[in-house]
Amino acid sequence: MNLDMTGKVVLITGAASGIGKKLALVFARAGANVVAADLNYAGVQETSAEATAMGCSGKALGVEMDVTSQESVNKGFADAVQAFGEVDVLISNAGVQIVAPIDEYSFEDWKKMMAIHLDGAFLTTQAAVKGMKRAGRGGVVIYMGSVHSHEPSPLKSAYVTAKHGLLGLSRVLAVEGAKDHITSHVICPGFVKTPLVEKQLPEQAAALGISEKEVVRQLMLSQTVDGEFTTTQEVADLALFLAAGPSAALTGQSFLLTHGWAKK
Repeated sequence: MNLDMTGKVVLITGAASGIGKKLALVFARAGANVVAADLNYAGVQETSAEATAMGCSGKALGVEMDVTSQESVNKGFADAVQAFGEVDVLISNAGVQIVAPIDEYSFEDWKKMMAIHLDGAFLTTQAAVKGMKRAGRGGVVIYMGSVHSHEPSPLKSAYVTAKHGLLGLSRVLAVEGAKDHITSHVICPGFVKTPLVEKQLPEQAAALGISEKEVVRQLMLSQTVDGEFTTTQEVADLALFLAAGPSAALTGQSFLLTHGWAKK
C-alpha cells in the first residue's frame, strides 16, 4: 500500500505530547500538512516546529483548541482550512485520565471525562465531516480508543464508559459517511508509556495500596504476551495505514493494539 500522504491535511487533537505528538511527526514524515491541536498552545507550537522540520513535503500548524468547546473547535478547523484547505483526516486523540472507585467518583470529574472524550470526539467529528462534504473528496476519521473500549478496569468507570462510546460513534459515522466516502476507525491501544500513563502510576498505587512496579506488573501489563508497553510508534504506524487506506473495507471497525491483551 502507498502510505504517501502528500497533499493531505491531517488534524490531530491532543498533539502537544505523547501519542498525539508522535502521530504529528509520523504524518509529517509521510508528507501530510499537519494541524497539531491542543489546549497546550506552547506544546503544539513545539510539535508543529518539529513536524515541519522533518516533513517530507508538507508543513505543520499548531492551533490552540479546547475540544469541549464548539466555538474553540470551529475556530481551530477554520484556522486549518485557512492554512491548508479542508481537513482530509481527523485523528480524535485528546484525552485525560481520572481514577477513583465508582462510589467515590465525583460527578464533576465524570462530566469532565465525558466532555473531553465524547463531546470532544463529537464536536471535532462534526466539524471535520462538514468540511469533508464541502470538499467532496471523502475523508477519514480515526478515534483514539483503548483496550478499555473492549475491556473493563477497576477505578476507571468514566474512562471505560467513554472509550466504549467511541465505538458507537465510529460505527454510526461509518454508516452515515459511506455515501460521501468518509470512513471511520477506532484504534485501541493497550497501555502506552505516555505522560498520561505515568500520572496514573502513583494514583493507582495509592488507591490500591501497592507499589508502582506492582501496578505495572499486575494491572497494566499482566495480560500482554510479552510484558511490554504498546509504543507510540506502533500506534502512529497503524493510524497512517488506516488513513492511507484506499477503500471502505475496514470502516467502522476497531483495532486492538495491545501485545496480545484482549481478543474481543
